[in-house]
Amino acid sequence: MRELQIVDAAELATAYAAADYVVVLDGDSLPLRVGLPATDLEAYAPAARYAFITAWNPASQPRSDSANEAADALLVAQLDAIGAVRHPAWAQDPDGGWREPGWLVVGLGEDDLLRLGLEFGQAGVLDWHAGEPVRLRMLMPRPSAAFGVANTEWVAG
Repeated sequence: MRELQIVDAAELATAYAAADYVVVLDGDSLPLRVGLPATDLEAYAPAARYAFITAWNPASQPRSDSANEAADALLVAQLDAIGAVRHPAWAQDPDGGWREPGWLVVGLGEDDLLRLGLEFGQAGVLDWHAGEPVRLRMLMPRPSAAFGVANTEWVAG
């Protein structure tokens, strides 16, 4: 497991919560937003639980495309090994200046999601149950300055 070294975890959580997330199902791009229900997505792919995870840019530190693609291939292999249903997805900042590929995973248990997020050095993942708002799960201790980051849970520490 990698240890995250984030200069400003509260700022990072705010950015993740404000990001646009998109899932591709049957050629359609379906948006996700932290704090809102994913009604269209849930109608397309009914399940009890959903998650968004990526292996790109651990701890939000830019890496080369080749390093990110290698990490993604390892994540895909682990998802496939546990029989997880996955769909291509991405996250991007609202201005479109940053975009990162990832996966919408249907039915992945909380323990597996958190384990994979930590193993791949991610600062956060998305996770929610059908009919509930999408929530951000930050995989680090909650900083004292993290007040007001709605729909965010700090998992570590």
